Amino acid sequence: MPVLALTNTMRCFTQLCVLVAAMIVNGSVNHAHGTDIKRQHAHIAVASNFIKPMTLLAQDFENKSGHTLTISYASSGKIYAQIIHGAPFDVFLSADQEKPKQLAEKQLIHSNFHITYAIGKLVLWSNTVGHESPIERLQSNQYSKLALANPKFAPYGQAAVAVLDKLAIKEKSRPKWVLGESISQAYQFVASGNAEIGFIAKSQLPKQGAFSTIDQTLHPAIRQDAVLLKRAMNNKSAMAFFEYLQSNDAKKIIQSFDYDTE
Repeated sequence: MPVLALTNTMRCFTQLCVLVAAMIVNGSVNHAHGTDIKRQHAHIAVASNFIKPMTLLAQDFENKSGHTLTISYASSGKIYAQIIHGAPFDVFLSADQEKPKQLAEKQLIHSNFHITYAIGKLVLWSNTVGHESPIERLQSNQYSKLALANPKFAPYGQAAVAVLDKLAIKEKSRPKWVLGESISQAYQFVASGNAEIGFIAKSQLPKQGAFSTIDQTLHPAIRQDAVLLKRAMNNKSAMAFFEYLQSNDAKKIIQSFDYDTE
């Protein structure tokens, strides 16, 4: 074979090898990059009483970390049911301690990532201002509908029932209950006028109307726990958010919505 032809053949073979190598490298880089992007995203399930602070927490976290979040809101009971049926959540911010405890018993969480992120406060709210305070209206039976979150699913509903029990008006008030699936729906019942008064989270309290702060000795402490689910053990975004949730910056935001923190 002529030397020139052999040289051209070798040159083409070399160029082909370089091209293949480049394609392999690019493929590896793209695959790694895609994996990094996947790891830089987390799906957070949040109890509906925590919508307002979570909105600010998510913005602050994303701005500072570069990670992104998808957030789903519902009652704690509904989120719990979704998790045990395989919902793709990475972190769960419950409105109580019981649901995270039950997930721990089912070995669905990472045991080293379980904290109390907030302690909630309960208020009785009326969308209108009257001569009597909401608590006076409740105790004097001067109302036709009382809104509260369903105690079967929502910790704030359980706290509301405990208050009614302590005030010895639970059974008398029961025919007037309007149960919301979550504390957010209980709020909507009062805001829309479908109930004159209702138990809501203090963090939800709007500027209009009147409210009575509920003595925290009348109900069990509303300790809200957060957990990292086992499926997220290798999710950098989920773990970063969990760490952020314990930071001073996060606690300041949480406290600004009338929650206590530890």
